[in-house]
Amino acid sequence: MNHSTGDIRAVEVCNLTKIYGSGNTEVVAMKDVSFDVAKGEVMALLGPSGAGKSTLLTAIGLINPPTSGRIFIGGQPVMDSDRALVNLAAFRRKHLGFVFQKANLIAFLSAVQNVQIALEINDVAPRAARKRAMELLDYLGVADRAKNLPDALSGGQQQRVAVARALANQPSLILADEPTAALDSGRGRQVMELFRKVARERGSAVIVVTHDHRSLDVFDRTYEMEDGRLGAASIGHSA
Repeated sequence: MNHSTGDIRAVEVCNLTKIYGSGNTEVVAMKDVSFDVAKGEVMALLGPSGAGKSTLLTAIGLINPPTSGRIFIGGQPVMDSDRALVNLAAFRRKHLGFVFQKANLIAFLSAVQNVQIALEINDVAPRAARKRAMELLDYLGVADRAKNLPDALSGGQQQRVAVARALANQPSLILADEPTAALDSGRGRQVMELFRKVARERGSAVIVVTHDHRSLDVFDRTYEMEDGRLGAASIGHSA
């Protein structure tokens, strides 16, 4: 495992449980999940559909609060059971980056504008936002497509723009839900390797929910979820 950026925990979750419904309709979607991820570390979350992976990711992403348990991000307590300890929307914008199965780019904005808008929402001035957006597109190898609309980009290029957008506000934690599901194996591996590059060079922690077993050597650790519970970690062999 590579903790090259030190022992600061980018995220720590303690005994997260999520229960939907009550009585005869009660469904335990997640049960007593605890783990932490260091800055600069990439972690994969595996398991069958309905295992609780997306429930866990949306809890960490402060979108779907747990029924019980605690969440710390960057050492700061942000959630205690279903009680928010911070302004969730503001905290998400500043500290978290999201990448989904579909790139979800805004169709009428160019690649650079899709990244730029994430900065402007956080009150970055337009000129500075455009400069940083171009730097990120260059960093991710798609600067030559900056002026293209999303429908003129390949699936892999769209996901690179989505990763750039996720990085726009220098998040301490990036959460990715099946980011390679719509890509072929070659492009899928490129995106997974991008996450490792981002973690190593930018110091962000990355958690990826995936069914793709072909690229697991990219990750420092992999966890299997089943029936809402987290299994033991497997240690990866990433460079």
